[in-house]
Parts: sequence; C-alpha cells; structure tokens
Amino acid sequence: MEEVNEIIAQRIRKKQELEEMGLNPYPNDVRVTHTTGEVREKFGAIDAEKLQTVDEEVAVAGRVMAIRKFGKASFVVIQDRDGRLQVFLQKSTLGEKYEFFKKYLDIGDFLWCRGRVFRTKTGELTVDASDFRLIVKSLRPLPEKWHGLTDVETRYRQRYVDLIVNEDVRERFRKRTEIISFIRNFLTSRGFLEVETPMMHPIPGGAAARPFITHHNALDMDLYLRIAPELYLKRLLVGGFERVFEINRNFRNEGISTQHNPEFTMLEFYQAYA
Repeated sequence: MEEVNEIIAQRIRKKQELEEMGLNPYPNDVRVTHTTGEVREKFGAIDAEKLQTVDEEVAVAGRVMAIRKFGKASFVVIQDRDGRLQVFLQKSTLGEKYEFFKKYLDIGDFLWCRGRVFRTKTGELTVDASDFRLIVKSLRPLPEKWHGLTDVETRYRQRYVDLIVNEDVRERFRKRTEIISFIRNFLTSRGFLEVETPMMHPIPGGAAARPFITHHNALDMDLYLRIAPELYLKRLLVGGFERVFEINRNFRNEGISTQHNPEFTMLEFYQAYA
C-alpha cells in the first residue's frame, strides 16, 4: 500500500507540473481519425514493403497499457474500444517532445498520436508517431500486468478496473448489449410495443419478494421499488394494447452475491389471442 501511495503522489506531482507549464492534463479538443480496429481493418492485409509506400497518416487515441523504452526510441501499446495497437516514438522524429514523453507518460494514461502505419521486423502493425499528446493523466496505477486482476472483491467493487484489464469481461458487456438488442428487434418485428412502466409502486405486486422501500415527500407516503412490472403491463392490455413488452430494472431486497444482484434486468411481455 505504501508503494501504491508513493506512485499516486508521483503522478499528482507530474499533473501539477503539467499545469504549471500551462498544459491541460485533461484536454477535450483532440480528434481521432481511426480506432485501433479501423487501423487493422484498413492496413492489416498490406505487407511491410507496400506499407512503406502508403502516404497516409492516422490519428488514434487510447489508454497506455504497456511501455518499452530503448534509449532514444520507445514502443507504447494503447487500448481503445476496439482493442490494442502499438505506437512507435523516437527522438529523431519527435525531438524534445520525446523527453517530455519519457518524463510524463505512465501506464494507465491516455495518449493521442498521429503518424503513418508500418510493420516492425516481427510483422506487428504499428503507428510511427510524428506527433503525440498526453490527453489524460491517470493518477492511480493499473493492477500489475503480470498478476492481472483476479481478486473477486476488487473486480466487482471496482468494475471499471476489471473492464480495463480483462478483455473477456469487456466482451461479455458487448454480448449482453447485442443480446438485448436482438430481443428488442425480435419482439418489435412481431408487432410488440415497447413500453416503460412505473418503478415506484404503491404496493409491492407482481411477484413474491421483499421490496426496497422509499418515501415520496410531496405525497407523504411510502412507495416500493418494483419487484416486477406485471401489474402495469396487464393494465396496458386492458387498455387495448394487445402486445406489449418491457426490458426493465427490478429490485428485490433479498441478499447479494457475485451471481445474484438485488437490482437486475428482466424481460416481461404479454400477447393477446395467443
């Protein structure tokens, strides 16, 4: 813990130095032309020799996941929503800015860079940076890369850290979104109307579960976070909507574990004449 605190203190000092130099550690004026995935898609099939003749620069940005320094040149691995990509920075191209990179860039920071794409001797697609900017100074270190993030408590309490270092978790989030999108399209294409029903109920109805209780100040009455949307969806059928569905959040005040969350998503749908 002492070591982590010292790392944080060092990064705070770097941030303060940047501000004293008149540099914003968190600028919002950067623009990217390609994601890492778009770079791979556009240049991935081109061999090293032909890439040397491609006169096009790309601008990419992402979180720094690895830094390998070799005196007057360095390789940096950045990560964005599409994956990872290597960036090459060298003093002969960047001049004094290269010393800035060596002093102020840490793993976990966000880096923007612009340059042509080439292949290294090992064949790895890489951006040869003709310019770069530090666009987010991270004050907290990432988990050590050789240990990863395996502690269950940390993974669930600090979900954002879990997402940074574990690609399979990010992929699970993407799959969840795709599944929900598929369900929504499946139902709407069959004439179902997507609706939103109240989340605060005067009675805990539609299922048997212990509710969360809240208070409505203006009405001076207790309300219950919904444990199911059933009663309101059925009222819509009574009102003449023959096919309805809701992808909704429900709340059941009944314990918690890594497999069970008291706040969860449910699909509920109703169809008349079926």
